Amino acid sequence: METRNGDTIPEVTIQPASGWRLIDLRELTRYRELIYFLSWRDLKVRYKQTLLGVAWAVVQPVMTMVVFSIFFGNLASVPSDGIPYPLFSLAGLLPWQLFENAFRSGSKSLVSNRNMVTKIYFPRVVLPVSSVLSSVADFFVAFPILIAMMIYYGYMPNAYALLLPFYLLLTVITAFGVSLWFSALDVLYRDIGYIIPFISQLWMYLTPIAYGSDLIKNPKWRTVYHLNPMVGVVNGFRRALLGTYAEIPWQSLLFSLLISLAILVTGLVYFRRMERNFADVI
Repeated sequence: METRNGDTIPEVTIQPASGWRLIDLRELTRYRELIYFLSWRDLKVRYKQTLLGVAWAVVQPVMTMVVFSIFFGNLASVPSDGIPYPLFSLAGLLPWQLFENAFRSGSKSLVSNRNMVTKIYFPRVVLPVSSVLSSVADFFVAFPILIAMMIYYGYMPNAYALLLPFYLLLTVITAFGVSLWFSALDVLYRDIGYIIPFISQLWMYLTPIAYGSDLIKNPKWRTVYHLNPMVGVVNGFRRALLGTYAEIPWQSLLFSLLISLAILVTGLVYFRRMERNFADVI
């Protein structure tokens, strides 16, 4: 203990994490204000000096819906399970936009905040957490547009809509787990930042957004296809709001849940293992 001007100043020793605990929730709770301010900062920076401001959270999925409706719905006549194609595609785009924004911002969160990482101590996991949370706000800004389109086309939510929080949580878990992997890798290999947009674009076309997963008929390929955790999320999201299946696709959701948890756990393990070297390497 040291004294300064009669006040006692406690000594704090910072050591690398040890043991099998993947994340220190108590320490993360102490930094909740930092998480809040970083999330709020990300939102302000994202829409700073833009003509439309936060309305871009609505424009992006709506314009993508229009493009999909023209090329996939009209020109290619892709089946949409009997649902008007604009509504079908937008119901898949909203959870995907949440995942994509969280994935992209969370993956570059460490490198984007290198000054903080190298100068002060805080749990490094705070950075991907705050990036993912700021992306959730965009979802809730755009969600009323989907509700308005449902009313326009005469679709009303049913009892399965109570599962929407589960699908959103599954989306956030998946995005957070993937962000942990790529944010840690981005510190070591800067070319990771260049391939993230490509991975995101490819992942979108491997997810049933512009088309229904029923197009894949081969049982072997369907099993491989459902290893994508976002397949269960998008299918479940549509089912909850639009009733695109006779019953909930439990098998697909189970695959999504198990794979998402596996991505999260392995991501936490890898992130924690590399955390002690971030300040030196970044």
